[in-house]
Formats: sequence, C-alpha cells, structure tokens
Amino acid sequence: MSQSELLVSSWCKNAKSLPADYIMPPEKRVTDFTVSKEIPVLDLEHEAGPGRSALIQQIIKASQEFGLFQVINHGVSDELMHETMSLYEEFFNLPVDDQEKLFSDDFFSSVRLYTSGYNYANEDFHLWKDTLKHLTHPLEDVVQGWPDKPSRYREVMTKYSVEVNKMTTRILDLICEGLGLEEGFFRGEMTKGIGMVINNYPPCPEPDLAMGIHPHCDPYILTIIQQQVYGLQIKKKEQWIGVEPIPNAFVIMIPYQLQVISNDKLRSCEHRGVTNSSTARISIVTFCGPSKDCEIGPAKEHVSASNPPRFKKYKYLDFQINYLHQLSKKNLCNETALGPYLL
Repeated sequence: MSQSELLVSSWCKNAKSLPADYIMPPEKRVTDFTVSKEIPVLDLEHEAGPGRSALIQQIIKASQEFGLFQVINHGVSDELMHETMSLYEEFFNLPVDDQEKLFSDDFFSSVRLYTSGYNYANEDFHLWKDTLKHLTHPLEDVVQGWPDKPSRYREVMTKYSVEVNKMTTRILDLICEGLGLEEGFFRGEMTKGIGMVINNYPPCPEPDLAMGIHPHCDPYILTIIQQQVYGLQIKKKEQWIGVEPIPNAFVIMIPYQLQVISNDKLRSCEHRGVTNSSTARISIVTFCGPSKDCEIGPAKEHVSASNPPRFKKYKYLDFQINYLHQLSKKNLCNETALGPYLL
C-alpha cells in the first residue's frame, strides 16, 4: 500500500464500521455538547466610522469570554469563498496517484498532505481526517510548490491568500488597538509565518466512536477558519459548545501567542473537531504566526506593579518545539504548552 492510500478519503466510501484503530477510548469520545447561539457575530463594516470603538470592545470581550468570534462583511467575496471550498472538495476527491507526491511525514515540509495526526505511525488511535498544509507567505517563494491539481489551484489560492491576509491584518490592528499596544505591533516579524491547514472529514460510519481533531489550542497569533458544515466545538467553562456555521462568515480564533502577549487578558481557545455520518466537512484554516526567531512575552502595556508578567519571554521556535513534543506524547493541554513559560 502506498502512503497516500492511507488517506481516509481513499478507502472510507465503502466502510460500514470503523477500523479498530479509529475507535477512540471511551474517555476521548464526544458526549455532551450543545450548538451555541451565543458566540458573537461581529460586523467588520463598522471598522471605519463611529462604530469602530464599539466593534473593538466587542472583539476584546469575545476574545476574553470565548476565545473566538465570527465576522461578517469582512471583505472576502462570497464568490471567492465558494470557489475555494469547491476547489478543496475537488482536491480531496482526486485519484490517489495525483495526491501521492504531496504525502509527507515531515512536519516542517513547506507543502504536506497527511492523514490523522502529525505522526500516523506512532499513534494508538487515528483521527478521522486528511489534511493538506502549506505556507502562503511570501507568495512568490512558495506558490510553485503548491499542488498543481486541480488545474486552477494556484490561481484561486493566490487570490484567496491575498484577500484573507488583508482581513487578518485588519482584525489584528483592531485587537492591537483594543489591547492598547503601539500601532503596528502585529506587523513584521510578529506575523511573518502565514500558511493554511485544510482538513477534510469524510462521512463517518460511526461518528460517536470517532474523533476528527483532539482538543487543543493553536500555537499561532491568529487562526481564521472557513467552514460550511457543523463540526467545530469549543470549550467554555468546562463545557463543550458547538460553533454554528454561518454562511460566508469566518471564525476568528485566539491562539496561545495572543494569550501570552496580552498577559492572560485574552483567552486561547480550546477546540476540537467532530465527525458526522452523512456529509463531508472541509475546514479551511489560515494561520498567522511569528517568525521562528521572534521573541514573545507579555507586552509592556500589560505589565505593571499590580499586574506582573505571568510568562517568561521565549523564542517562538522554542515554543513550537515544545508544542510538537507534547503533541507527539499525546499530552497537549494548556499546562504542558504554556507551563514551561509560566512565572
């Protein structure tokens, strides 16, 4: 069997039940949750004009309470969002032979197609998903390494990457202002690592026994998600709640680096992905992170005698290495990701 034939999408269509190594232990299965109507949906049209201050306050409040919010009127056209989703539906249905050259076990590969988690061979239980991951910045350096099938891939993803990055910059500028940081704080080295993770969850014959993605928080500065089928859940006050897909909206998620920079004012969002038995789900994730040598720590604006720093300063590469180490040990949680940096 070739490596790419391990992809769930290559063999699952005729599966009537889960293979034993896809059945999660009882304590890791999805049980209680509700789909929440409370998660804020914010209108970026208010970015300019008298509504700007209220919008910034809403962003900060949502980032504290949920670690997540959704945005509408964000500037990325409905047509481009639909075309991008259609592109990935086509990509994950390509013949195995067309996907073979993209399959990789190297986490740091600039373009990587893989199945389940980061290290399939060492997993006790596999996740019900396939993933394509690649960098999108700087475009001129990475675009030639992107998939060449479907034939329009590079054209569509160049447009999508440019538009989503514009939106990301606008949102980070609003967060910057809301946190009282110096103008341009999130420009340059702080947001030099930009890429995409596209997760495909085929219909699952026994979704109650499977898992799409284990609970985790992201290691980046900001995470942007396009989804159209339900499956994303977040943890709030020890309860799991579902994030309702809203047509043509983006989910904006707060990762670990914003929690550290804000000195614990903002909350990194613990989340997971679940499966269903009837409909394939694709989540298109854009991530924005620091350069490897960027130094991260609580911003001076959030440190004082009455509010001392809660985290040590560190290089982002060191954080990534620890994050991957804990992930490989199946031990990733807030304590193991942030623990080494707590003061």
